Amino acid sequence: MDDFIAARAQMALSLGFHIIFACVGMVMPFLMAFAHWKYLKTGNEIYKGLTKAWSKGVAILFATGAVSGTMLSFELGLLWPGFMKHAGPIFGMPFSLEGTAFFIEAIAIGFFLYGWDKFNKWFHWFCGFLIGLSGLASGILVVAANAWMNSPSGFDYINGEYVNIDPIKAMFNEAWFPQALHMTVAAFCATGFAVAGVHAYLIMRKKNVEFHTKAFRIAAAFALIGAFGAPLSGDVAAKSVAERQPIKLAAMEAHFETEKGAAFVLGGIPDEEKGEINYAIKIPKVLSFLVSNDFNAEVKGLNDFPRDEWPPVAVVHYSFQIMIFFGVIMICIGSLYLYTFFFKKHWLTKNWFLKIFFFATPFGYIALEAGWTVTEVGRQPWIIYGIMRTADAVTPMPGIQYSFYFFTAIFISLSLIIIFLLRRQIQMVPRLYDPTDEQFNLKNKKS
Repeated sequence: MDDFIAARAQMALSLGFHIIFACVGMVMPFLMAFAHWKYLKTGNEIYKGLTKAWSKGVAILFATGAVSGTMLSFELGLLWPGFMKHAGPIFGMPFSLEGTAFFIEAIAIGFFLYGWDKFNKWFHWFCGFLIGLSGLASGILVVAANAWMNSPSGFDYINGEYVNIDPIKAMFNEAWFPQALHMTVAAFCATGFAVAGVHAYLIMRKKNVEFHTKAFRIAAAFALIGAFGAPLSGDVAAKSVAERQPIKLAAMEAHFETEKGAAFVLGGIPDEEKGEINYAIKIPKVLSFLVSNDFNAEVKGLNDFPRDEWPPVAVVHYSFQIMIFFGVIMICIGSLYLYTFFFKKHWLTKNWFLKIFFFATPFGYIALEAGWTVTEVGRQPWIIYGIMRTADAVTPMPGIQYSFYFFTAIFISLSLIIIFLLRRQIQMVPRLYDPTDEQFNLKNKKS
């Protein structure tokens, strides 16, 4: 394997793995805190058990995210020393603040896990809520660093030197808010659907039904927030991309020729050599409206840019289409849930209804991974957009493919460990977390 391809593949694998745990860390504590709040308000012991069950899951996934995140930080220096040499002093602030948020999150998790019946009940609840706030802050701060790569600011680039560095301006770059907003909403959508899907499956198995039903409804509510918020945050992000990275937008839509009243493309197979897209459904003038609120606005095509600055058009286009497809599916499922909740409550217990959520378990994360592919691959060939090419930042050291194989083995091992631990947590629900189960009461009597 070519060292450059190996370095990019390793970063893609690492980011694709870590982003799942980053999103869980941003959202899952809020589900946990909501269940805890319900317990404090109602005194229903099922919500207490649900809070404890989810908190153990949060701890497991937090530990895994810490490992994968630490690996990523090493990889930046190992694989991209040319990038870190110049970029580190500029966008180091969000990484430093992310470290602070990480430690606050770790302390809050410790307080929450071991604080039952030891702290004031509302202080204990706040510790759980603080896990969510610090996890959310961590995710947003990391996105700020990535946004800087898409919209570099906070320095002057003069004769190949990076001078007049302003870390604050670099952190709050023009891409920061659109990316952070869309990422946060997508995290709520993906995590909400994943958790709802797991509990829907467990309801269908007819075990601890009341426990899993309460969990399912909380998770579904959070999923709806993300599903309906995603088009709005996506619109903000798309307008930002159109303004700052028109070539990325053109690749997303496989839009080759500059034109006014540009059509929005659904599906299709891009042909980069001929500069056209085949078998696509085109909705007239919608792309122009989406990027500028004007149906007749001009949208630049790929042919207006140097060929050596094109990203891999097919990869970006297909990823964008996958993100849209699954996003629309989740909106439809969310609409069905709302209709069912308000008008057809008896459907909530039907197997066909629960199966929809079960099959939708991975949809949010598929859309999320596709969206990040658009963000990262769409920036190519630049690692710092318009300033430093990715090929110029890679390490000159040989043998990177072996590093790729080694890290791949680590991620596979971590995945297997996580599956084992989470499966065991689910199996322990009757004994440890559901007070309505006979096994739970028998265990408490013995203790």
